[in-house]
Amino acid sequence: QVQLVESGGGLVQAGGSLRLSCTASGRTFSSYTMGWFRQAPGKEREFVAAINWIGGSTYYADSVKGRFTISRDNAKNTVYLQMNSLKPEDTAVYYCATSVYAVSSAVPSFSSWGQGTQVTVSS
Repeated sequence: QVQLVESGGGLVQAGGSLRLSCTASGRTFSSYTMGWFRQAPGKEREFVAAINWIGGSTYYADSVKGRFTISRDNAKNTVYLQMNSLKPEDTAVYYCATSVYAVSSAVPSFSSWGQGTQVTVSS
């Protein structure tokens, strides 16, 4: 089973940017669809973005479309989430996850999860 480690979270003012990284262990990273999810206090985990194994297909939640960009570097076993024009409502713990299925927003289709990285956007 692949292990995932997220990094890049922090405190940023509204309108600012952050880039999250998620690095995977194991040799099969390039075979997985990768996703980013987030969970704010008292709320359910929600889908943010996903990218297929080769990076040719991406999918975004409406709330982040046009502001966030997901990408991956299979040579580095890493998936990224570039977050621009951040809003206070983007504040959450952000998680990356793997899926053996096609690009999807469904939490149950994702299996391995990282420990999360905190993103806080101040107004």
